[in-house]
Amino acid sequence: MKKALIIIGKILSFIGVTILGLVVTLLVLVFLFCHGPSLKARDMFVTTMLETGQAKFVVKIFLSDKKVKEIVKNNSLKDMDAEVDTSLIEVNNSDNKEPIIIEEVNGGTFRGKMMIISDPSKVFLATTYPWSEYGQELDKLVKNSGAIGGVNGGLYVSTANKGGYPIGVVVSKGEIQYNNTGGYNGLYLIGLDNNNLLRIIEITGKSKTEVENLVKTEGIRDAVTFQDEYSDKNNHFVKLIINGEKRELNGLGSGKNPRTAIGQRKDGTILLLVTDGRGDGAHLGASAADLIKVMSDYGAVNAANLDGGSSTSMYYNGEYLKTSVTMYYSNSSWRIPTAFVVRGDE
Repeated sequence: MKKALIIIGKILSFIGVTILGLVVTLLVLVFLFCHGPSLKARDMFVTTMLETGQAKFVVKIFLSDKKVKEIVKNNSLKDMDAEVDTSLIEVNNSDNKEPIIIEEVNGGTFRGKMMIISDPSKVFLATTYPWSEYGQELDKLVKNSGAIGGVNGGLYVSTANKGGYPIGVVVSKGEIQYNNTGGYNGLYLIGLDNNNLLRIIEITGKSKTEVENLVKTEGIRDAVTFQDEYSDKNNHFVKLIINGEKRELNGLGSGKNPRTAIGQRKDGTILLLVTDGRGDGAHLGASAADLIKVMSDYGAVNAANLDGGSSTSMYYNGEYLKTSVTMYYSNSSWRIPTAFVVRGDE
């Protein structure tokens, strides 16, 4: 018995030393990223970490608030005041086009999937409304709405992966299911109107009544909210391409992370893009510049970033094509309250 306890003690000591060594190594690496010779590596590390939901605090262990704010300011997207010109899009309802196409999209630091939907009327928003504490995995949102595929949607409360409550505004089939813009800067409504045109409309500070009037006046049928704010609190961006014009960058523009984005071609075709990152497949992820290039290469006249990170996922025809970076969700997704989904052939 005594010999067994000694062996157990040695094993536990070895495990403890190993864990301590890994922690020390990780801290040294983070320190080198923050204070090492490469300013580009430092800026990429900081902007990437600030885009995460739970790990923002890491950079503040090694850098002052002043330095963090300076890095964020110098590595963001430039302001883009242009609004979507709907006259540039003419929906082509030809029966000769492939209804849904899935293509591989590869970059230097990411791998992704592009879902191309020729008929924009088939794209709509699935939700878990009426809201409760827990959301649903993407495959359930797709199946429960009678769709064939989809991607994660807008901003939501992701704490502890409960995912039951959205943030901002949610519109599904013309009905406003959530309406609260209070306390958030840089909010944009992203979705489709009754003419099947992609709309990207700022709603920061709008009252519930103003949002109701906007949805009615603009004929918004399905939309979510995401945020465009560069600070040490939220490092997010929305507009990628507006009326064919690519958004310009300051410095690196953004960090690299898993991403989800939506775009629309001149003929109305909808583009849904997801990319991996955060170590998945040894990939860092995609940057804002990466999303802009991919969407531009695919002919997007308008394009916007959606919620990304661990929420990023794409489900199609009975399987996950891209999903969360964590092993537990290798064939599932985080719980989410909204998803842009696609009807199959009826």
